[in-house]
Amino acid sequence: MANESKKDFNAMLHDNKDMPKFQTITDAESIRKYGGDRMYFAPPIDYDAVMKKVPAGKVITVGAIRDYFAKQSGADFTEPITAGIFVSIVAWASYQRTEEKTPYWRTLKAKGELNEKYPGGVLAQKEQLEAEGHVIIQRGRKNIRYYVKDYEDVLFELS
Repeated sequence: MANESKKDFNAMLHDNKDMPKFQTITDAESIRKYGGDRMYFAPPIDYDAVMKKVPAGKVITVGAIRDYFAKQSGADFTEPITAGIFVSIVAWASYQRTEEKTPYWRTLKAKGELNEKYPGGVLAQKEQLEAEGHVIIQRGRKNIRYYVKDYEDVLFELS
C-alpha cells in the first residue's frame, strides 16, 4: 500500500463493503484451482477478529484464515486477493491505534513467510516474532525472504 500515513485504516477496517457475500465463479481453471465455484468474501473486521485470537508463541497463515472462513460460511473457498489486502488493513489499523492492538505480526503468508506489507516491513515483523521466541530464517541471495523456522509446529488451530 502507498501513503499509509495519510490513510485511516481503522475506518477501512470497519467498512464492510457489503460483505460478507458469496459469488459463483464460472472460470474452469479457477474452479479447478480452488476446488469449487462458491467463493466467499469476508469483511475486513472478520480478519481482525480471527487475528486477535492468535496467542503469543503461535502463528497462523492467511491461507488458514481463508480456509476457516470458507468452512464456516459453507463456501468452497475464500477470495484470496481481498484476503491479502484485508490482512494488511488489519495490520495498519492496529499500528494506528493506541489501544486494543491486534497481534498482526503472528499472521504469516504461505509457507511461514513474513509479510513485507506490514508496518515496518519484514524486519519489524521479524523483531516481534523473535521477541516471542520464534526463530526467523532467511532464504535467497538476491530476492531475500524471511520465514518462521518450523512454523508448522507452532500453528494456531482455529476451531
